[in-house]
Amino acid sequence: MADPENPRRYALLASAYALRGQTNHAAAELAEARRLSGDNRYSSIASLKVGLQLGVPKVRALFETTLFAGLRKAGMPEE
Repeated sequence: MADPENPRRYALLASAYALRGQTNHAAAELAEARRLSGDNRYSSIASLKVGLQLGVPKVRALFETTLFAGLRKAGMPEE
């Protein structure tokens, strides 16, 4: 892993695992993202959205149907 201390990497893995139905792996990766982040950005979807620059509507829609959908399935609450 190029940067094993980067929490974003673990959040992405959490989302991917959850979308594949591997919820145990997803929950573990999400927990690691939260541990490494040093702030509350991975505590909820709302907190994560605050720090993201999502740009145009098409990009926001893709985040909703992939990253955020997976994180919800991994156990991340909306608020």
